[in-house]
Amino acid sequence: MKFGIDLGGTKIEGVVLDGQGKVVERRRIPTEREKGYDHILSGIARVVREMEEVTGLTAERVGIGTPGTIDPPTGLMKNSNTVVLNGKPLGHDLERLIGKPLVFANDANCFAVAETLMGCVPEEAPDAKVVFGVILGTGTGGGVIVDGKIIGGAQGIGGEWGHTFLDVSGGHCYCGRVGCTEQIIAGPALERYYLRMSGNSLTMREIVPRFRAGTDAAATQTLERFFHFFAKGIANIINVLDPDVVVLGGGLGNIEELYTQGVPQVVDHLFNPRMGTKFLKPKLGDSAGVFGAALL
Repeated sequence: MKFGIDLGGTKIEGVVLDGQGKVVERRRIPTEREKGYDHILSGIARVVREMEEVTGLTAERVGIGTPGTIDPPTGLMKNSNTVVLNGKPLGHDLERLIGKPLVFANDANCFAVAETLMGCVPEEAPDAKVVFGVILGTGTGGGVIVDGKIIGGAQGIGGEWGHTFLDVSGGHCYCGRVGCTEQIIAGPALERYYLRMSGNSLTMREIVPRFRAGTDAAATQTLERFFHFFAKGIANIINVLDPDVVVLGGGLGNIEELYTQGVPQVVDHLFNPRMGTKFLKPKLGDSAGVFGAALL
């Protein structure tokens, strides 16, 4: 049996999978991150304990997906938007609290490994060796999978394309740099751009229908910007990794025109004269994170 925990900003979700990847038990509680670091740790331990009690099973080890990454040299959390975790020895503290070996990966890596091993990749590209999993939503994340294994990197930042340089028009990023991919093609960045173009504050859920209707020039500019810079950004990844597959997850990954208008532009920025990379829609939806954690 495989035990996994997905630590999100609003929820702590746990799952137990059997050897065939079927759900044996699933449990979810609110993160309540405003109550602090120790409260979050207690919540994770509670979910593990309750899943063991309900199933009558004992976890030998637990996989945990986190926002941000545990820094390999220091063992401290970094780059988490649940900021109370940053700078804390999350792995050490949780292992002491739960009393079991733990395996950690960030949420984008969990998404990528889940789709690679039990999601869209086995169904649509079973011979794929290299997969890049993309999260396009309130942030821009990524995970690299080679031969079914996560490539986390020496500093734990493998796949973090959201903080590669894309264009100076993105302005300043919270990471301290200018022009990061996340500041151009993530949802909040696109909403800010629409506000500048129109003077109106709308969400991407409201902007996309206006784009489709063809009656809102600012919506058209916003989505065209998204497709253009998505193509440039993902082409940089393809030029480096040459993946068999790119899986597009996150809320913005559900925009159909990303495939029909964004993906065709990728070839314009490739070193290769053609694009052989497959772009796939994820299969597992919201389950990918917790399934990926269990697969760790």
